[in-house]
Amino acid sequence: MKRKIVPAAIAAAVAVAIGGAYAAQQGNSKENDAVAVTAAKIDLTQAIASAEQHVGGKAAKAEYERDKGRWVFDVEVVKGQVVMDVKVDPASGKVIAATEDKVDHDDDNDNDRKG
Repeated sequence: MKRKIVPAAIAAAVAVAIGGAYAAQQGNSKENDAVAVTAAKIDLTQAIASAEQHVGGKAAKAEYERDKGRWVFDVEVVKGQVVMDVKVDPASGKVIAATEDKVDHDDDNDNDRKG
């Protein structure tokens, strides 16, 4: 009976050790966006102004996030009934992408939804 317990205990200990090392490594590679924004050359207000001017509308939401491996300001701009997702370069303040936001994926995470 003891022979069966020892290999299982060793396997469990190894799994915990590997999992902990992996989690520690992942924790070091991720950066909090609130801290990361301090490296941006422009501020959020400038990014919003750039996005609004590009689209010709009003910003409804803005955040600093990773997109395709790099940090960008992501600004949702509303013009009429169209919502545009605008990516602004944090170094230059230039718009690097603007696409129509067909569905707001963040709606699934809203706490005030009834259902």
